[in-house]
Amino acid sequence: MSLWDRHHGVRSGDQLTLGERAADSMRNGMGSWTFVFAFIGFMAAWAALNVAILRGRGFDPYPFILLNLLLSTMAGLQAAALLIAAKRADAISAEVALHTEMTADRIEELLKQNTTLTAEVHRLTTALGPGLLAVVRAAAAADPKVVDLIPREWTSGGNSQLAGG
Repeated sequence: MSLWDRHHGVRSGDQLTLGERAADSMRNGMGSWTFVFAFIGFMAAWAALNVAILRGRGFDPYPFILLNLLLSTMAGLQAAALLIAAKRADAISAEVALHTEMTADRIEELLKQNTTLTAEVHRLTTALGPGLLAVVRAAAAADPKVVDLIPREWTSGGNSQLAGG
C-alpha cells in the first residue's frame, strides 16, 4: 500500500481499474528493497547451484546462457513495467493536482463570501451602534457590571460615555 492510497483526492481500492491496481502492485513490488535482495539472492543461488553444487554439470553451466536469456526477457518486461508504473504515477499526480485546484477554488469562493459577510456585519454594527449604545446605557444604569461587557470601541473613549451620555 502506498501513501497515495490515504489521500482523499486520489482514487483507490475498488475505484481503480484492474490495470491500475496491477500497475500499483508492480510498482510497489519491483520498486522495493525486498525485490532487490530477492533478485540478488536468486542470482547467487543460480550461480552456486550450477557451478559449485552441480560442479559444471548443471542445467545451465557457465557462462549461464539460459540465465542470460531469462535476464534479457525480464529486462524487456521490466521496461514495459516501468512505463506502466510511470503512467500510473502521472495519473496520480494529475488527480492530486485536480483535487488541489478544486480545493483552492473552493477556498477562494469561501474567502469572498467571508469578506462579503464581514463587510455586512461591520455595516450593520456601525448602523446599530448608536441605538445599541442607548440600550447599553439603560442596562448600565440598572447594573454597572454590564459596562465591563461592552467593547471599548463602542464607547468612544471608555466607559465614561455610558455613565453620562
